[in-house]
Amino acid sequence: MSPESRFLIDADVFIQAYRQYYPFEVVPGFWEALIRYHRNGRLASIDRVKRELELGKDDLARWAAREMPPGAWLRTDQPAVVQQYGKIMTWVQAQQQFMPAAKADFARGADGWLVAYAKVEDWRVVTQEVAAPDAKKKVPIPNVCQEFGVAFGNVFGMLKQLGARFDLSSN
Repeated sequence: MSPESRFLIDADVFIQAYRQYYPFEVVPGFWEALIRYHRNGRLASIDRVKRELELGKDDLARWAAREMPPGAWLRTDQPAVVQQYGKIMTWVQAQQQFMPAAKADFARGADGWLVAYAKVEDWRVVTQEVAAPDAKKKVPIPNVCQEFGVAFGNVFGMLKQLGARFDLSSN
């Protein structure tokens, strides 16, 4: 991975950070860092992830709509991305290891679009999912990334690569 990797964030990163690791009221610096790294051209997500977050109708949905700059939600309607998404969906549907419900769930969500955008525009996918060669009930993003030659990692690796630090303030 080059020192100037660009990171494309999956919905699970935002959701787990909000619910577990970095709640707004405890680690506001995490959320400020996401905005700062976006403004530096190093971090974004896609429009379909934003739509998934907005379904929550919670503080995270409001943050996605009001705090993260609109340009952070990259559009997936580009012809090259749509074409790549079609290739990804053809591959997923051809994989007999995945149950029909897993394939249908993957088709409804943002995951395939995330990988397609990353492939076309050379971004690194950031997800909390892990590769699972024997998965049946879910189509893991890392499995798809591996198949299509897309770099991926988790939020902690991204933060380390970006050189992020969250120091406690003295209150």
